[in-house]
Amino acid sequence: MAADLLGGSAIGAVFGELLRAVLEAREKAKNFKPQLEQLQSTLSNNVSVIKKIEKYNELLDYPKSETQLMIEKMKEGEQLVRRCSTVKWNYIKRTRYADKLIKLNSLIDRFFQVDMQAQQTRDNKEILLGMRDLQMSFTACSSNGSIGVKFSQDGIIRPCSVPDPPEMTPGLDVPLEELKRELLRDGKQVIVVSAPGGTGKTTLIKKLCKDEKVEGKFKDNIFFVTVSKPHNVKVIVRKIIQHMGKDVYEFQTDEHAINDLERLLKEMQSPPILLVLDDVWPESESMLHKLKSQLPNYKILVTSRSVFPKLGFGYNLKPLSDEAAETLFRYTVGGDSYVRDKKLVNKVFCQSAVQTYMHICVLRVCKGSPLALTVVGRSLCGRPAAVWKSRVKEWQDATIFHSNTDLFVCLQSSLDALDDKLRECYMDLGSFPEDHRIPVTTLIDMWVELYERDEDYLYAILSDLSNVNLFDLVVTSDDCSYNDHFVVQHDLLRELIIHQSLLEPVEKMKRLFIEISGNNFPQWWLEQNLHPVNARLLSISTDETFSSSWYDIKAPAVEVVVLNVRTKEYTMPNFMEKMENLKVLIVTSCGFLPVELSNFQLLGSLSNLKRIRLERVSISFDMTTIQMKNLQKLSLVLCNVGQVFSNSTFQISDAFPNLKDMDIDYCNDLEALPNGVSDIVSLKNLSITNCHKLSQLPEGIGKLVNLEVLRLASCTDLEALPDTIGNLTNLRFLDISECLSITELPVQIGELYRLETLYMRGCCSCDLPTSITNLKNLEVVQCDEETAYKWEEVEACFTDLRIEVPKEDINLNWLYK
Repeated sequence: MAADLLGGSAIGAVFGELLRAVLEAREKAKNFKPQLEQLQSTLSNNVSVIKKIEKYNELLDYPKSETQLMIEKMKEGEQLVRRCSTVKWNYIKRTRYADKLIKLNSLIDRFFQVDMQAQQTRDNKEILLGMRDLQMSFTACSSNGSIGVKFSQDGIIRPCSVPDPPEMTPGLDVPLEELKRELLRDGKQVIVVSAPGGTGKTTLIKKLCKDEKVEGKFKDNIFFVTVSKPHNVKVIVRKIIQHMGKDVYEFQTDEHAINDLERLLKEMQSPPILLVLDDVWPESESMLHKLKSQLPNYKILVTSRSVFPKLGFGYNLKPLSDEAAETLFRYTVGGDSYVRDKKLVNKVFCQSAVQTYMHICVLRVCKGSPLALTVVGRSLCGRPAAVWKSRVKEWQDATIFHSNTDLFVCLQSSLDALDDKLRECYMDLGSFPEDHRIPVTTLIDMWVELYERDEDYLYAILSDLSNVNLFDLVVTSDDCSYNDHFVVQHDLLRELIIHQSLLEPVEKMKRLFIEISGNNFPQWWLEQNLHPVNARLLSISTDETFSSSWYDIKAPAVEVVVLNVRTKEYTMPNFMEKMENLKVLIVTSCGFLPVELSNFQLLGSLSNLKRIRLERVSISFDMTTIQMKNLQKLSLVLCNVGQVFSNSTFQISDAFPNLKDMDIDYCNDLEALPNGVSDIVSLKNLSITNCHKLSQLPEGIGKLVNLEVLRLASCTDLEALPDTIGNLTNLRFLDISECLSITELPVQIGELYRLETLYMRGCCSCDLPTSITNLKNLEVVQCDEETAYKWEEVEACFTDLRIEVPKEDINLNWLYK
């Protein structure tokens, strides 16, 4: 039980037991269903609050006397709830117990809404007093040239959390114990885990950081940062400081960043600290020296393909043993059952072919590389014996792991197994930086124009590629949209794509992946005037030292341009103006701050441009003169749009008169949509999500008579849907999930006679008008349990209505830590 594990006096444990008792009693004590549901709602809404109380009480050593009274009341409440299950037909007891449950709910609600607020006010005053003194010291520091920080006003940010390791990790138990011994003892400050790519270094350190003893020593002070190349000390430090719950200003130099980090670590009063730097390249050795410190109880754990003998303790991760390799391979080919029952493999495939293949692949070709085993295993999963035999013949004389070239040979055969459509799509992933989470919508925007297929077909291709383990497809919700889904590719497989693209002469390449360091352009670019390039896809990645001074390039066939930017200011290259076939433009800021674009107006001359996606872009350039008559989709993600959208001279309907899709996501400065949006009558999909300052929609939105999809999820300040929404007679999908300020749906919603799907999760306070019974084509309503009761009352008015209540994830696992 949670109370036994945490101690009877801990408020978290008592809270957890009360919540558990309520959940159990709901199934048994039917006579008290309304009171128990209300109590469950109050408790569930404050799970995160209790979690923070436990955490901060432990970290700050707060007196438990402040919560002792509440602990006693919740203990009494647990006994009361459990007794309710024994009350059957006694009316007097039922009435008395119901009253007690109501009082218990009021008491708990008051504790969180009143008592905790009072304590928080007191604590805030203490913090402000401390901040005043701290600000004085910051001012003194800034006069000496160092850069200060401020406490975050938006809550704690955790960008350096440790990712979860894979479920199956055979062969890592011994390395794990050896590394753990070194990490936990008072030895060298820096530990370097080195091995070739695809050997499992990252998986090993993920397991290490999740180990009970390691977590017990370092607690919340484990900072996991993927470095990759090119490294950026200032970005790394910013992530760590954000993870600590503080906001940062822009650092002028690496030294300022390091000094600020060391000062903040010292203020932590010397608890054990572990900094994990994953995937460090040889040219980043100087950065590692900078991050070393004289602080006690401070360790740095590094993974790299290179050995850094001067830094500290070195650990070379060996390939998997034959037994571990075979276990991983069998699991990859067929899952857990193949690990338990080796005979099952032989029942599915030709026995001799499998045995021969296992010997060649596992013991010879893959040489214990987890990545190679996984990729190859996935490529053979479910394939007939003839395919297995064919691979055996191909690899009879192959060797691997003597060099990266050998590993490329091994992985190459898996790519060769892909059919043409999968292979062509997969090769496009080289357009994006290493260790970059690629939004699925970005890939589909590219592929729709390059391959002229519909979105569902292309998403199926993504799924197929994920199934053969060429990348990880991260699905964050069961929504029918792909807005929050990502693709994560392994750096080694990305290198394979780049390696393949370089096998042909530049002028014959289908894709051009260009990485510019500083202002060092590839030599072929400087000489290409004689031979124009014929690539359909052009990806240009620049680092933070790039000056935006472009050389001309002739690329008349380009249809997709991907610009990966790391500078704060960026000038769009003039040569794009000549790309008459350009259909898709994707600009992504890979740096810490949004990028400010200039020369954006040149896009107005591109008559074939259909899709633009801007991510982490500050739209401060003049858009009043831009006109893109053929643009069909505009996506703005994590952008600053307030300055342009509030400009009275900017008419978005004039700029994009034929827009069909408009996506605005996480644009935190968006307070109101431009009125001109209502004049883009061609719009079919309008998605405005996670824009928390958006408080209202324009009344003219009813003019969007062709609108089929309207998403407003997580616009928490949005107070109401306009009355003119009833004019959207073609609307089929409406999502107002987590729009917490909407308290009722307008009467006019009953006029949406084509509406088929309504999402309103997290809208338990939203009342339903009687006109909803007019929605005769409504098929799916997704909502919380409380709202579901309201829909059940009118369910008989619908023919095929399905009310979906996503399972409530009341996860009490945190109570056991």
